[in-house]
Amino acid sequence: MKKWAYFFGAGKAEGDGTWRDLLGGKGAGLAEMTKIGLPVPAGFTISTEACDYFYKNGKKYPSELKKQVADNVVTLERTTKKKLGDPKNPLLVSVRSGSARSMPGMMETILNLGLNDRSVAGLASTTRNERFAYDAYRRFVQMYSTVVMGMSKEDLEHRLRALKDRLRVKEDTAVPASGWKELVAEYKAYFRKESGKDFPDDPIDQLWGAIGAVFGSWMAEKAVTYRRVEKITGLLGTAVNVVQMVFGNTGDTSGTGVCFTRDPSSGEKIFYGDYLVNAQGEDVVAGIRTPMPLRAMQKTMPKVYGQLEKVRVKLEKHYRDMQDMEFTVEDGKLYMLQTRTGKRTPAAAFRIAVDMANEKLITKEEAILRIKPEDIERLFYPVIDVKVDRKSLTSKILATGINAVPGAAVGKVVFSAQRAEEWAERGEKVILVRRETSPEDVGGMAVAQGILTATGGKTSHAAVLHRSDAIGCSAASEVLRNADEVGR
Repeated sequence: MKKWAYFFGAGKAEGDGTWRDLLGGKGAGLAEMTKIGLPVPAGFTISTEACDYFYKNGKKYPSELKKQVADNVVTLERTTKKKLGDPKNPLLVSVRSGSARSMPGMMETILNLGLNDRSVAGLASTTRNERFAYDAYRRFVQMYSTVVMGMSKEDLEHRLRALKDRLRVKEDTAVPASGWKELVAEYKAYFRKESGKDFPDDPIDQLWGAIGAVFGSWMAEKAVTYRRVEKITGLLGTAVNVVQMVFGNTGDTSGTGVCFTRDPSSGEKIFYGDYLVNAQGEDVVAGIRTPMPLRAMQKTMPKVYGQLEKVRVKLEKHYRDMQDMEFTVEDGKLYMLQTRTGKRTPAAAFRIAVDMANEKLITKEEAILRIKPEDIERLFYPVIDVKVDRKSLTSKILATGINAVPGAAVGKVVFSAQRAEEWAERGEKVILVRRETSPEDVGGMAVAQGILTATGGKTSHAAVLHRSDAIGCSAASEVLRNADEVGR
């Protein structure tokens, strides 16, 4: 029987970091981190070969896959001592994509899968945190509705904003359990209206819906566009990673973040990243909330920060390159969710290569081979003249923000990716301005001279996607309002 699914957990893994073509980058990284003793939640990976089969056979799964998934779910339940859908001690999972080549944010993710009206009560009871449980539930219903069923993200976000307006709160963290219960009911009513059926109650049905959505996202327009722009070819498809959920949104001793073993903008050997207290990972990478710098963890979570520092050193030595990592802290316990070779600016690529050679981490020959011809070309891209005195500028400053990618850009402001593409086609230079970018914006982001968002930080998808392309990107601290066009 051909093997389509590979388990990792409890210090053992079927596969390792060299299996990228089969397990995808995320699955291979999870397997490798498990094997070298890092704190990784248990799970299993459905291979890229299964995705290839899916598209070559009329979007049907291999006949053996259903049983292999069921067997791995049982193994995961035994490992975690929890069970999907259990009304007393439920297991929740994330379902995430992962191709052999990094495609940040281009394919789909579903978090908190396994919740229904019975298991959410069990989650509230076991954690003694009803607010957290219903926050996870509303996130799951919202994600499943948009990702799996293709419903309007904006419609659901509008309902969330309306709830916060009624409660007179600004942050999601200030919404009480009763508010999340109300929103879950609204979301389910919306789901029923749009689909003509009730929201799926069976966790196994939910799981297969999510697996199908991840496979389906491989050929979504945004993913296809990204592969074309980045000249990515020859891949089988995406893997699917089903992983035990760990929660960064249980309170002030929990959080989530994205970090790099070195500064991806300058190449400096400093621990670099962002994190959010009482949040889940999508809040950071999607730029929904503006995060805090990683160094702030030294004061708020000193023990966890020390553990993360050791992980940083271990992973960089192990992979012999700068790493981009995702982590979650659940009630003071650290979990590593991903590691991959980090994207960097051209200037950072030079500095990292030289420094690693001097540190004897790589040879001089390897350092030279890591510099690409386009890195040399991009060193000559425009930057702001250091001699310019900002106080002498006559132009009105409309917004300031976090310089997620260094450089300078000039263009006309547009407020949609579609318009950015249209204007670029007629020869206009444009600056794309968004509340926050989403993977659907990739076409407009690729043609923009610069990108400005109202929220997010240096580790949001917009910044990560374009750091190596030398496209200016900034997260603004003020939203541009009442503007149709700005000349420069």
